[in-house]
Amino acid sequence: MDKIIIKGKSSLSGSLNVHGSKNATLPILVSSLLNLNDLILTNFPNVDDTKNMLKLLNSFGVKINKDKNKYIINSFELKNITADYDIVRKMRASILILGPLLSRFGYAKISLPGGCAIGTRPIDIHLEGLSKLGASFKIENGFVIGKVDEFLVGTLIELPFPSVGATENIIMASVLAKGETTIKNAAMEPEIEDLCICLNSMGANIQGFGTSTININGVAKLYKSNHKIVSDRIVAGTYIIAAVMLNSRFEIKNLNPNHLVSLIDTLKIMGANIHIKKSSIIVDKSYKLQSAKITTLPYPGFPTDLQAQIMALMCLVNGNSVIKETIFENRFMHVPELNRLGAKIKVIKDTAYIKGNQTFKAAQVMASDLRASVSLILAGLCAEGETTINRVYHLDRGYEPIEKMLSGLGPDIRREKK
Repeated sequence: MDKIIIKGKSSLSGSLNVHGSKNATLPILVSSLLNLNDLILTNFPNVDDTKNMLKLLNSFGVKINKDKNKYIINSFELKNITADYDIVRKMRASILILGPLLSRFGYAKISLPGGCAIGTRPIDIHLEGLSKLGASFKIENGFVIGKVDEFLVGTLIELPFPSVGATENIIMASVLAKGETTIKNAAMEPEIEDLCICLNSMGANIQGFGTSTININGVAKLYKSNHKIVSDRIVAGTYIIAAVMLNSRFEIKNLNPNHLVSLIDTLKIMGANIHIKKSSIIVDKSYKLQSAKITTLPYPGFPTDLQAQIMALMCLVNGNSVIKETIFENRFMHVPELNRLGAKIKVIKDTAYIKGNQTFKAAQVMASDLRASVSLILAGLCAEGETTINRVYHLDRGYEPIEKMLSGLGPDIRREKK
């Protein structure tokens, strides 16, 4: 397995461009299953999760061509096969193919999905929502098997929790369904908005995205479309936090600051010196950063995907900070590894208590999941000595090679392959 080695006490200068959003790209790729025509995508992130999704779609007969920076996806000759466990186990988002396959074929069989080990993340909400559209399900020998007697029919669906994946699955299943579907308590994440913009560009009729009530009027077919994928707000937030931790003047480009309001507000409360431009954020040197208390919440609340990164920052600031995690029940697995680097963090149930004014010192650490991986990178950049981060395949699921992204910008960071 690859590992990343960092010589700490790094500096950071200049700027970088944020790549396309992994969490937007995955459902958009899946949405191509609904269309008999080309979907052309730009700002495509080169990360392992998107590569695995392309492999999964290709196994279903989807034609994928790359022309410079464009990906051309065509599902005209789609085959309805069983979604293979070897691919599905690698990413949670594979469950999203369920809705489109049921819409197109009336039958789908996929292996139960995998992904990061950060909680149970049950698919019950997906199945309940799709059932209201007319599908029936059984789980057998590790597979989800879904059937539709005639066709999916629009209806009112109220989600018990604003699940991002369930909202996306139901939207895609409803695009070609008969009649109107209304999703209440829908997730409001920018990635869902991007999916809806893409589907509408193909000819879908979706309204209300970006709010908690989404309306989908079914259409007969979809058409050829071009779509630029939204930039990755979590990657952007990670590099913003890195610049704050390294107390450097640095510009993060190709982002939408409106997608990062909760992070920016929190960092400003902590004393960070942040300047917001139209499509970039400049972090300047700060003085006397202070502690904070945050609770992770569905968008527009503080994102759980930035919880590990801001925890690394909280270890360095004045005072004691508190983080309450309300999205995933097992998302503090980075805490023991940060403590190995010199942090003083205690976890009681769903809350982490972080003692400030600590100094990170180099050590061997091990990544447990995607966002935990990058929190260790951030700590290593600030640490005294040389830090080695093992099992960085987690990191590659959502970040284009971080050692290349930071190359020439100050940090001494390299990858060693095994």
